[in-house]
Amino acid sequence: MTGDQTALQAIWLHNRRWIAAIILAHKPRWAEVEDLVQDVGTTLVRKISELREPAALKPWLRTVAINTARAAARQRVKNTNHTDVDSHEPITASTGRHQHSTPEITEEAARVMELAMQLPEGYREPLLLRCLKDLSYRQIGELVGLPESTIETRIARGRRMLRELANAPTAAQPCAAHAPTK
Repeated sequence: MTGDQTALQAIWLHNRRWIAAIILAHKPRWAEVEDLVQDVGTTLVRKISELREPAALKPWLRTVAINTARAAARQRVKNTNHTDVDSHEPITASTGRHQHSTPEITEEAARVMELAMQLPEGYREPLLLRCLKDLSYRQIGELVGLPESTIETRIARGRRMLRELANAPTAAQPCAAHAPTK
């Protein structure tokens, strides 16, 4: 293995986990996180030589990850003959993959992950990076190009929005104000 290949492998291993979290925050429901992560890795191998500033690596990788997730969504729209477009299977928090009766993830965790995917992008991405990948506010700020204080605020607001979504009455669960009294 040459020095360039070793360095490239080290870069990938160091960044792969947070890239997966970015993809998870931006991917369409049906897309497989691992497939999209591999697409980002392929882009890294092909195009890293075009990167002029080493300090721009993380923002560039973030952009590649977001663009990869969005391209998957556009591709799906073009390719309408895929069979599970409207799949309602829960997505696991650990992998972003559809759950097929795996005991590792609880029904509640799948529900929270599904609700998190409803948050606006600006809140969803920092929240998932914090909760799933345990990145610091500073690390998240560097990835998304925002001040640490803004990240802290967005995570707090994202958590509040997630709580509100989780506590909102559903069609199967009548609101307490409208519940019949004895």
